[in-house]
Amino acid sequence: MDQRIDWPSRTASWVNQNGEALMIGLGVAVGLVVVMLILRSIGERVRAADPDCTTWRSVIGHVLAKTSVIFMVIAALDTVASYVEPPRLIARTLDIAFIIAFALQGAVWARELILGLIGRRVAEDEGRGTLGNAMGVIRVLVSVALFAVAIILILDNLGVNVTALIAGLGIGGIAIGLAAQGIFSDLFAALAILFDKPFKKGDTIRYDQSTGTVERIGLKTTRLRSLTGEQLVMGNTKLLEREIHNLAAAKARRMTVYFAVDGRAAAQTLDAVAAAADEAVASQKGCKLVRCVLVGVGGGGLAHELVYDDSALDNDRIARNRAAILRALIERMEAQQLQLVQASGISPPLAPF
Repeated sequence: MDQRIDWPSRTASWVNQNGEALMIGLGVAVGLVVVMLILRSIGERVRAADPDCTTWRSVIGHVLAKTSVIFMVIAALDTVASYVEPPRLIARTLDIAFIIAFALQGAVWARELILGLIGRRVAEDEGRGTLGNAMGVIRVLVSVALFAVAIILILDNLGVNVTALIAGLGIGGIAIGLAAQGIFSDLFAALAILFDKPFKKGDTIRYDQSTGTVERIGLKTTRLRSLTGEQLVMGNTKLLEREIHNLAAAKARRMTVYFAVDGRAAAQTLDAVAAAADEAVASQKGCKLVRCVLVGVGGGGLAHELVYDDSALDNDRIARNRAAILRALIERMEAQQLQLVQASGISPPLAPF
């Protein structure tokens, strides 16, 4: 007896029975594909206009541009299958295909979203060099983590016992983390610097007894150029553990000069000294007098504390302003027949000069 199945007849019969549902399913599937194609096209245009992900719009555009055509087709077929009753084997095959496609597509979307957020957060010119150095490592770490999760979800939905696999990955991750603890800690510290931005390239910072200008924020170390010319290299983790003074973030730099004036005519010179200090500070653009007060008497001189704010943040400019103020102070005191005995930027001992 011929046991062959008449597939054309069975197919025609199935179409007749599910004709209306099939038409609805096809319409919904086509509409779904059209919508996803339009969104992907919009995403590609946004990505081309802003490849550096400087706005939220460009981040979403990067995500949409990574939508796969294969995922669209499988999603459309699975949508059609939800409206009709296909044979069990075909239905199961479509379910498996959709699970795999959706998990992998979700991993791609999540990767683009995370990388886009990182790119947007450090898109300023000061951060691009560091981001370029770190992006390769970040992309690998994010991709491995997301696709590992996607594979586990696929296996779990296919009925595979993933408990042992998860335990093995956990143990392996712990071993790798312990072996590369120092590298990863400095890497995450570099990311913390990029995100939190306690300082950026070009800022002058001070920590402990060191002061320098940030030249490069690397994956493991931050390099600074000290005021005396040498290069300072500090691990990112150790640097963040210090109390960092960002001198570039100040609105003005408060400067203090200690000086002494010949005090033989003490009572008559106080007003003259205060007026001379006010004029000397006012002669420099961006400098504002805070106070000029008598802080001690003795040793043949009147010790004064001159405090002023300098809006310049460049160290060389600040030094030139300080020298100009001292020169102007000397000139005005000479005009008042006063003698500047000593001047210093260091706080004097208890006894005046």
